[in-house]
Amino acid sequence: MKSIRRGQHLITIMLLIFLIGFGYLIYRLQRDSGFYISHASSASLGCVYDRSGEVLFDPHATAEDYGGDYFLDVGNLIGDDSRQMTNTLVSQNKADLANFSFMLGEQKDGKAAIYTTLDHNVNRKVYNAFGSKDGCAVAYNYKTGEIYVCLSKPSVNILNHYNDITNLKEGSLLCKVFYPTVPGSTQKISTTIAALESMGYDTLCSKSFSCAGTYNNNHSQVIKCHSDGHGTQDIYAAFANSCNPYFAQLIEDSDWSLADIQKTYRSMGYRVNGQGDLNYLDINGISAYTASTDVSDKDDFDSQWGCMGQGTTLVSPLQMMVWQSAIANQTGASTMPYLISYTKSVSGDRKNEAVTKTGSEMFSARSATYIRDIMLRNGKENYAGVLPGTDIGVKSGTAQVKNGTEENSLLTGFVDDEDFPIAFCIVIENRVKGEVSTSDIASVMLQQLKASLNAAE
Repeated sequence: MKSIRRGQHLITIMLLIFLIGFGYLIYRLQRDSGFYISHASSASLGCVYDRSGEVLFDPHATAEDYGGDYFLDVGNLIGDDSRQMTNTLVSQNKADLANFSFMLGEQKDGKAAIYTTLDHNVNRKVYNAFGSKDGCAVAYNYKTGEIYVCLSKPSVNILNHYNDITNLKEGSLLCKVFYPTVPGSTQKISTTIAALESMGYDTLCSKSFSCAGTYNNNHSQVIKCHSDGHGTQDIYAAFANSCNPYFAQLIEDSDWSLADIQKTYRSMGYRVNGQGDLNYLDINGISAYTASTDVSDKDDFDSQWGCMGQGTTLVSPLQMMVWQSAIANQTGASTMPYLISYTKSVSGDRKNEAVTKTGSEMFSARSATYIRDIMLRNGKENYAGVLPGTDIGVKSGTAQVKNGTEENSLLTGFVDDEDFPIAFCIVIENRVKGEVSTSDIASVMLQQLKASLNAAE
């Protein structure tokens, strides 16, 4: 009798395991069927839209329907279903576009779709503002995390179906917003934050250093300035002037250590001396790479140059922009950016609603408040015309690239407006004096974006 009961118990357990396994199989089929179907060559896919309903991806798009260059500004960001680009919104979220479900099968008239935070109209205008120059630009709401503008030149016209792929300009197939670049003097934001964290505001402000155009550091190596000399400066003047001799002397100062600089850099998300994660952040599946630098001797040229945004220092425009939210919000913690607002299933049900997320504290709220003040003063004194009537905090940078044969121009900052909380970063490659400037592009981007958001209210 006991053996019969044991057998009944065993059968019951086996049936229970079978039912659990079968239920899990059904769940996986329902959950993942869209992924596998979406990657089939004949899959029926939905569209990607911007925040106002403009199409950013249509699997059936033709030049006759949309116009020849309609997708050009988002070609290497949104991408397409051709598998030529992998680090794009479509390639990383294709399952959400699949008009297929395990229960209903493939639906040619399905309603699967992705709705993004982008403003396509403004994005196009900023893309056009670059004129003949290459580069990239990104802007987001530093309170909510919504990315409004994200573009990279050169781009790819997906309506050409890669017929001339061998003749595309280098960089056409990737969105440079997510990839590291030489930051130039925008790096001095991070170095100033590190000084504030280590010395404190009062001590930092008490330090004045002289610039005669060059400075021989503690290793008798020459640090050159971009001017013939700025004279004696405090942190506010040196920050605005991007004065290299000032920052070399600040880095050498005895009131902080090499470990202090490394600690703040690591806290901000840098890979320091080769240590740390390669991937900084995923933006709805799109990989953004981590800032990196080598700082091993604060009396040495290479480390000092790295702290001023040259040498081995690399930062993505996205990460530069995200740091601005921690400054603008005066918290030391960044608002995490996102591109997808929500999706719709094959049956039209709204799902995957985005939520605002905040990262961990990178530096103190006190340091955030002080660097914010330094950046706002620079904006008021030197960039008042970018967005008339509104204060912006900014830092510009000039980055020597290609062994010093070319210079990139950078501008990163934030708008000090509760009703228009925008952080941004702009890069112009091989910028030549007299051509379009980063402040020109910032003006177009911020004014057009403000008008668009006001009109949508």
